[in-house]
Amino acid sequence: MRRGPGEGIANMNVPIYLDYQATTPLDERVLGAMLPYFREKFGNAASRNHAFGWEAEKAVENARAQVAALIHAEPKEIVFTSGATESDNLAIKGVAEMYREKGRHILSAPTEHKAVIDTCKRLEQQGCEVTMLPVDRTGLVAVGDIEKAIRPDTILVTLMVANNEIGTLHPVEEIGRLCKERGVLFHTDATQGVGKVPLDVERMGIDLLSLSGHKIYGPKGVGALYVRRRKPRVRLSPILDGGGHERGMRSGTLNVPAIVGLGKACELCGEELDAEAKRLTALREKLWRRISTELDEVHLNGHPTRRLPGNLNVSFAYVEGEGLMMGMSELAVSSGSACTSASLEPSYVLKAIGVGDDLAHTSIRFGLGRFTTEEEVEFAGERVVAAVKRLRDMSPLYEMAKEGVALDQVRWTPNAEH
Repeated sequence: MRRGPGEGIANMNVPIYLDYQATTPLDERVLGAMLPYFREKFGNAASRNHAFGWEAEKAVENARAQVAALIHAEPKEIVFTSGATESDNLAIKGVAEMYREKGRHILSAPTEHKAVIDTCKRLEQQGCEVTMLPVDRTGLVAVGDIEKAIRPDTILVTLMVANNEIGTLHPVEEIGRLCKERGVLFHTDATQGVGKVPLDVERMGIDLLSLSGHKIYGPKGVGALYVRRRKPRVRLSPILDGGGHERGMRSGTLNVPAIVGLGKACELCGEELDAEAKRLTALREKLWRRISTELDEVHLNGHPTRRLPGNLNVSFAYVEGEGLMMGMSELAVSSGSACTSASLEPSYVLKAIGVGDDLAHTSIRFGLGRFTTEEEVEFAGERVVAAVKRLRDMSPLYEMAKEGVALDQVRWTPNAEH
């Protein structure tokens, strides 16, 4: 669908995709690397008795090296999974089972992805104790709070690199250093951060790291878990039993085409990370300037500077988020996490950082990525401003607020029926 003359920037393809934190389109270069492994090179990587299996195994090991290089790990420390949700489960449950004699205490935060939060809840049902650390108004966990919460029986700290809704970046290196000093394993869900911000598992003291292909222009249904092999050697109890694949941690026939795609996606992210981060930061700030200068009563959610380059989460007071999305149907954006957007409840992440329900319901997440252009950002800014103004023109609440009425003190009564 293209817009006609007089409707803004000419020849703009709509809807414009601005939901890169939910998923990313497959890069053509990634697809090109994958295609031979669907038909011509179809061997099972575990078949080590003939050339077809050797060829597949070679491709898997090459991808393992590509993934490892992006996070400065060793190839043997990469375990392939079906995605970050499985990686999170394997890391957290695997540690809880393997180290249960040492302790049953885990530290996390209420702003983590549901793959971490729900895994922790499951472990609580099985006798573990989980402490949810407080976060500040920008979504940051204070390292001092982690230090205070660590106990002799603490076995794991699990905190994400970057928040999927508000984009806030945790001080991962400081957290890793503290965990090393206290002898506690550190797992990070790096799904949103990997390939977008520099990550070095050695320098940052990370023991376990989860990632997913579809967030970095790779295929869906494939991911990886980094498991440290030295200083300390991390051991995990598997959650899948079978043929003992992936160093015994994750049984199952490897998805060779997807793994090849994941490897290529990681390679491309490593090559383009710095330039892409600068470009997306500039585009994000351009969009925020347009919104914040032409509209009042808008609130940035998340840290103003310690955030993902392509993430912008904004609350528009006096405008319901779902209605706003309907009013700018040319834009593909999100009112929260794609994994929980079916819920009518306000974002649990926004509630955790102290955003009230009314304002949380007005929030929109704009996700910019590799294929976002400056023209698209200009168009998005134009459409957002126009839609908010149109909806506010119809809002008695906004009119009352502009007249100085204290809405929290208004006593509302139902209309009488006649």
